[in-house]
Amino acid sequence: MRNVILGFSHGSEFRDESTTTIQRRHITSFFSLFFLRVLRVLCGECVFILPLFLLGFTTAWAQQPAAIRIGVVTFLSGPGAGPMGVPGRNAAELTFEALNAGAIPAPYKAKGFGGTPVEMVLIDEAGSTSNVVTQFRNLVDSRNVDMVIGYISSGSCMAVAPIAEELKILTVIFDCGTPRLFEDASYKYVFRTAAHATMDSVAAAKYVRERFPGATRIAGINQNYAWGQDSWKDFEASMKALAPAIEVTTSQMPKLFSSQYGSEISVLLGGKPDVIHSSFWGGDLEAFILQAAPRNLFASSTVVLTTGDAQLSNLGTRIPDGTVIGARGPHGVFAPDNELNRWFRPAYEKRYGAPPPFAAYHMVQAILGTKAAYEKAKTAAGGKTPDQAQIIAAFQGLSFETPSGTTKMALGNGHQGIQPMVYGMTKAVDGKLTMTNVTRYAAEQVNPPEGVKSEDWIKSGFAH
Repeated sequence: MRNVILGFSHGSEFRDESTTTIQRRHITSFFSLFFLRVLRVLCGECVFILPLFLLGFTTAWAQQPAAIRIGVVTFLSGPGAGPMGVPGRNAAELTFEALNAGAIPAPYKAKGFGGTPVEMVLIDEAGSTSNVVTQFRNLVDSRNVDMVIGYISSGSCMAVAPIAEELKILTVIFDCGTPRLFEDASYKYVFRTAAHATMDSVAAAKYVRERFPGATRIAGINQNYAWGQDSWKDFEASMKALAPAIEVTTSQMPKLFSSQYGSEISVLLGGKPDVIHSSFWGGDLEAFILQAAPRNLFASSTVVLTTGDAQLSNLGTRIPDGTVIGARGPHGVFAPDNELNRWFRPAYEKRYGAPPPFAAYHMVQAILGTKAAYEKAKTAAGGKTPDQAQIIAAFQGLSFETPSGTTKMALGNGHQGIQPMVYGMTKAVDGKLTMTNVTRYAAEQVNPPEGVKSEDWIKSGFAH
């Protein structure tokens, strides 16, 4: 089997398979000859059973299957590292160590992948898309990985997907949000276990209509690149599908990482919208909240933050009461009380000193989904090590359990996952931030049906 790219190594060193094999042969030969000579001196030529046993033991040890090497690719530097990339790395590090120790609850108690240990190769996603592609090729051609798990940026996953097909390497996207990945193309080797971003905006619009039925004026402030543009487009279209008379007062599109939003906040205040939508993330989101709250923007309008979960730990009660928060799925503060989450959340918080945000949950989804597919394929193969084609066949249309609940690979011909979506509102209670008015939307309510593009589905009024 080729090696797996998961992208989190955390300082581990990895040897080429040929080097490992040679070293094991030398060790086997050394121990075999050593024990035979000692026993001959002590016991004479009549002792045969113990030397043969020891020779068999060392030979069996040398023939143990090599670990599955998994490359993990995530932001380790740059603006995307703190809010998403590093939490993703942390989750991978924690999860792989627990897998190799057999410490994850059912249905994942088997060590490693089907009893075979896993190794991680960590790669930084930062840089241009051409650099991301070069690093991907290096993981496959030089680092000898079996699979790749990674990618936060939509630009990265769109660039890597066709290369994965060219190189014929199983690649699992853990976070990238663009619906275009599987709506504009079809792939054999590429899977995405996280739901795409359309459901964030669709569920946000439904939440607004249900919680604030009198809202007639909306506005947006989103980063001026694909993520921000698509998020606003889907929210605006969803609001108009639900309430055709809705009025848009303004759509502000500041430059990515601009960090200063005084003029945009002034425009938003002047338009007096009932609801403001934002898909800001990371430092931009934190700066916007800290600059807008003192100017009473959150008091005059209901602000919907589709990725607000990632800032809950940093800002706490500095996020004004009544702010609508999303976590890109049933993750973070909205994750269910199941056995897997009772393992993951405390373990992550104990080790890293903060609760896991949605990016960490997305990484665990990808790892456990890949493990589930591998073990399903191994069972189908009668207990033999599955090849890549068998793993891919097992992955297509798979349903599997995660700390966030059940993920269904229901779109993109079985290559795209769907999950429920959750929104709630912030409220400070005894100096702590809590969530109220929590609403959960079933996966089928906020994701288009198979074969239908998100844009067309929204325009149809969410017809199934």
